[in-house]
Amino acid sequence: MTLVIMAAGMGSRFGGLKQVEPVGPNGEFILDYSVYDAIKAGYDKVVFIIKEENYDLFRETIGKRIESKIKVEYAFQKIEDVPEGVKVPTKRVKPWGTSHAILAAKDLVNEPFTVINADDFYGYDPFFKMKTFFEENKDDNLYAMIGYKVINTMSENGSVKRGICSSNEDGYLNNLIESLVEKKDGKIIATDLEDEKNVFEVPKDALVSMNFFGFHPSIFKYLEDEMIEFFKKHENNLEKCEFLIPNSVFKRIKENKIKVKVLDTNERWFGVTYKEDKKDLVAAINKMIDEGKYPKNLWD
Repeated sequence: MTLVIMAAGMGSRFGGLKQVEPVGPNGEFILDYSVYDAIKAGYDKVVFIIKEENYDLFRETIGKRIESKIKVEYAFQKIEDVPEGVKVPTKRVKPWGTSHAILAAKDLVNEPFTVINADDFYGYDPFFKMKTFFEENKDDNLYAMIGYKVINTMSENGSVKRGICSSNEDGYLNNLIESLVEKKDGKIIATDLEDEKNVFEVPKDALVSMNFFGFHPSIFKYLEDEMIEFFKKHENNLEKCEFLIPNSVFKRIKENKIKVKVLDTNERWFGVTYKEDKKDLVAAINKMIDEGKYPKNLWD
């Protein structure tokens, strides 16, 4: 099982490279905890998807301290990697999105793999559940997604974007509403990002997607085919459009080409959407160290 970590994006609201912001007592990054949990769950390779200009920074800060623990490889998400005939706008700086990022790793991954964000703290349980799922399911077109209880993903410092999930009676994903979610008067209120008039209350135990997916390599061919359609569809919006994995997954679900099993977890998710979130994450990590979930010095 391979862990693919998407780390090419910049955290604009946080104000820098969130992925290399220390959060542990000995300078550990969020990434370190994800890799640690993956190794503990039995993963044997990690692929970092990064911007090529950040290679030295990642290799020196993260790569070198884990290379003795797990096989490490790097894939570069390049803004110029687009279908033939597409002209990249000179003002485009941001990478093309998560589906495009995953495609950057296609030459390095030939086995089931998990995809996560670099700047999200997921906890151990999702890695264990995903590894177990793929040990038991060999169908090339059966994927999986970790669903977090929405109450376990909220920020105390403002609204957050969440994909609110629903699944059928067999536990397969059948809908995901990308929403802006916030606490109001003790309730969790969501606003549909595609239809801002659709405002609704969300139960605290409703499952949301935090971009923790499990795929077989069959996903790469689907994404390659879709990328051509995507750039044709957005040829007049190339400065801002994003090629996103939830949209890609749903396209194939609707075509009955794949199924996505929703694996729920009780883990608490932490992120750094706002600069103020960092202190909450640091406090949570220290508490988990006190509880024995992580060693104080992660890589000793």
